[in-house]
Amino acid sequence: MTAAERPAASIWLRPERSAVGRPAQWSRAEITQVALRVADAEGLDAVSMRHVAAELGTGAASLYRYIETREDLLDLMTDATGAEYEPTPPTGDWLADLIAFGEQARFIFRRHRWLAGLTMTRPVIGPNGTALIEHFLTLLQGHPAAIGTKMEAFGMLNGITAAFALQEQADQGLQARNLAYLGHALTSGKHPRLAAFLSPQAQLPRPEELAGHYPDLIGRVLTGLLGPAQLGDSARTPQQTDRAVRGPACPGRQARRLPGTRAARKSRGEGM
Repeated sequence: MTAAERPAASIWLRPERSAVGRPAQWSRAEITQVALRVADAEGLDAVSMRHVAAELGTGAASLYRYIETREDLLDLMTDATGAEYEPTPPTGDWLADLIAFGEQARFIFRRHRWLAGLTMTRPVIGPNGTALIEHFLTLLQGHPAAIGTKMEAFGMLNGITAAFALQEQADQGLQARNLAYLGHALTSGKHPRLAAFLSPQAQLPRPEELAGHYPDLIGRVLTGLLGPAQLGDSARTPQQTDRAVRGPACPGRQARRLPGTRAARKSRGEGM
């Protein structure tokens, strides 16, 4: 591999600014904050070196002394949003803690509507991202899952939450159009199982209803990956263990009972 073919080093492993030229006028953090304001106000496509430089009152050439490419700037922006999380100590209920972690991510995705798509297409790990991984693993400290499984859970939580945020941002008329086409396609009789799912008794949720589905959805994914083993089980009462395995109950719905738990056996009338 030639030097030209070798991937550039992470932006955080390069000097803050060029060693030549006039003294620094800005820091990377200041430039990044300007880029974030542009993206939030005008969308990600509006973020260019020229535009950001203009917001700073300078020319694009000056900006290249601090940041070599637009891609570097995007990486700085993504990582900067990681500083908006508010880490909380473990409560002893790992599933509730991870769901709360995901809910913070959803809130940040709503604040920066461009972020979910960028996270999916250009994942990056910088200082704030590294701190988030450490916090995620802290929430799972003592959990018997292997470190590789925990990292898989971190990746799935981030990916599913970003996809969920994109779905929430979708055109509200899109689902209506999709359902209209499906209704037309199902008249052929070639899709009986799909027709049963889309019966009047089993309609897809409206976009505005999606928010309430997130905790249950991500809870089931995390439980599937990490299993029912609980943090600090030896210090729990049976009732606390059951609540942790089930996860937080959704309003108006009975908490889900996982096979093999005390709650599931009790509901079937089996011995404890």
